[in-house]
Amino acid sequence: MQAGEFGIILGAELARALQVVPGDKVTLIAPQGLVTPAAILPRVKQFRIVGIFEVGMFEYDSSLALIHMSDAQRLYRMDERVSGVRLKLDDLFAAPRVARELLGLLEADVSVSDWTRSHANFFRAVAIEKNMMFLILLLIVAVAAFNIVSALVMAVTDKQADIAILRTLGASPASIMQIFIVQGALIGVIGLALGVFGGVALALNIDVVVPAIEHVLGTQFLAKDVYYISELPSDLQWPDVAIISAVSFVLTLLATLYPSWRAARVNPAEALRYE
Repeated sequence: MQAGEFGIILGAELARALQVVPGDKVTLIAPQGLVTPAAILPRVKQFRIVGIFEVGMFEYDSSLALIHMSDAQRLYRMDERVSGVRLKLDDLFAAPRVARELLGLLEADVSVSDWTRSHANFFRAVAIEKNMMFLILLLIVAVAAFNIVSALVMAVTDKQADIAILRTLGASPASIMQIFIVQGALIGVIGLALGVFGGVALALNIDVVVPAIEHVLGTQFLAKDVYYISELPSDLQWPDVAIISAVSFVLTLLATLYPSWRAARVNPAEALRYE
């Protein structure tokens, strides 16, 4: 796109809404009008579409158009001046700090904004969602731990006679308790290993799994005109995986304590009375 050619690049959704393709022409209307004795006439200019872009974010794809800076200066009659400057940083998380530093260096009538302020509500919602997902995962693990408790309690009830025989053969309450702790821990470790393996595999292949499910169901989970993003992103955080795995294993061990304690308190005489 060269200066003076008055070419324009449209977002994919905007081009689809206007029903135009590269090579067609569109008319831009500047907000500043021409003052004439008869009336205020809008300033218009015809541009030729030279390209279409798609970034995957509906807000930009449906409302953003790009033209050459020289053509924009002629359209808005700004001579060599510009209305704003956009900086691209190597570290995107340094944007708030750079914005604060620039605000102290520039004049008072200049405003500075960064990407965290442009969509502050969106990023705040993402942070809240991350905390809630962590809480939901802990609740799921807690439910699984209660299942281990119920399974071990039923095992203790079913094996009372066997426990009583072991006690009469000289097994101590501590050794009986250890047997059921090991059994519960083994169940937890196997379940934890399968869960971590399945979760990591899904996280690494989410860009393949979700489109396949959408194709089978004939629907789109993240509609472009509703959500900020149209694809489900996945960023595997190994520290989070380690924390959830450690908490799950600790809950598994805690879940084995009560059934093991009940097994250790089995009275051999009472258990064998009706055997």
